[in-house]
Amino acid sequence: MFASLKTIDSAFQQVKTLALIFIIAVLLLAGTIAYFAFQSTNAAANRIYVLEGGRLLTAGAQDARANRPVEARSHVTRFHELFFSLDPDQKAIDSNVNKALYLADNSAKKQYENFKEKGFYNDLIAANISLGMTVDSVVISNSRPLTARCYGHQRVIRATSVTNRDFISVCSLRDVTRSENNPHGFLMENWRVLQNKDLNTLPR
Repeated sequence: MFASLKTIDSAFQQVKTLALIFIIAVLLLAGTIAYFAFQSTNAAANRIYVLEGGRLLTAGAQDARANRPVEARSHVTRFHELFFSLDPDQKAIDSNVNKALYLADNSAKKQYENFKEKGFYNDLIAANISLGMTVDSVVISNSRPLTARCYGHQRVIRATSVTNRDFISVCSLRDVTRSENNPHGFLMENWRVLQNKDLNTLPR
């Protein structure tokens, strides 16, 4: 009788152990399925399907904040290229400067009005002078608000000579709504030129 009870007790322990192992295996399987389902859902959410000419194309979605420093550098570069790349043509000057002014606040507009009052643009046209701006690098801070320091050089092309200038400017950057005139969604604030000095003048 005691041997029979021991056998029953042993069988019960085995059944209990097997049941516990089965439950743990089921939970692990359920957890694995849930994890992969979550990963698949996330991947699907970051995928956009576009129908073009009867073909289904896939486009990936990405967090916009990941590219903000790159966009900030591009924004600052674009402003300086527009504002300081000028040919002796009033319409070309107006077109470039007006595009640049969408990218910055009143600090840039004040500089533009300064140039106008001093006859800077009229002198360019009268003397057939072209200005070219090449941005070498833009350093963006990691802090908020973002600040940018732009390093570049200018070429002043006259009929008989070319003058090279060293150029440095600084500004802070504020997030604004993206638009056709401001595709990166930044506004340069408190922009000022720290250095714009002649390096050399070469005859043409």
